[in-house]
Amino acid sequence: MQLTPIPDSDLPRAIEAVRVNLTPGTLARSVFDRIAATADLIPLGVDTPAHRAAAVDLARRFGIGTIDEAPQAAWSYDGQAIRTRSEAAVIVHEVGHWIVAPPERRGVIDFGLGAGPESGRRAEADAALAVDRESQIEEEALASLIGILWEVELGQPAILAFLEQNWMEGWQRPFCAENFAANLEALHRQGWIDADGRPVPPENFPGTAPAAA
Repeated sequence: MQLTPIPDSDLPRAIEAVRVNLTPGTLARSVFDRIAATADLIPLGVDTPAHRAAAVDLARRFGIGTIDEAPQAAWSYDGQAIRTRSEAAVIVHEVGHWIVAPPERRGVIDFGLGAGPESGRRAEADAALAVDRESQIEEEALASLIGILWEVELGQPAILAFLEQNWMEGWQRPFCAENFAANLEALHRQGWIDADGRPVPPENFPGTAPAAA
């Protein structure tokens, strides 16, 4: 949930304020510009059936199972499959969680992070919590950002998830840009994005086998 909504009229100024705190020619600057440019895609449609189909296909390419059911019926991720009656950005976000979760937690309800905001059987998901609060926050940020970068690759309006997931919170302060750059560097260090800041495709991702349709 976006903590501080940014009026549409203020968004160009906010984007530029963050941009000037990212050094020209750096990975962070080029990736930020790539995300910001997806604002041009908003008039073409948001959360369309095509967007959702592409998100489901992405999950399957990573070998993640999918269930045509709302997360509220059980969990966003049940240890094997993502429930996909949700917004495209939410599905891609769950793929992001799969990418950044240690392999031993890819078989745990909601990745062992406790109940996600859309999960219905919250007590069971919370009972599977396997990390401390600091690790939970760090992993959530990385999952969010890699999901946003995948939205860019899929040609979807990633700027909306960037806003909704609070990457522009405190845009007036240098910390906003610094936080983005630090998390982007963490994704690169872990090998989840390449030197151009693009997500590593499923076929090059270790341990991935396409899921059955």
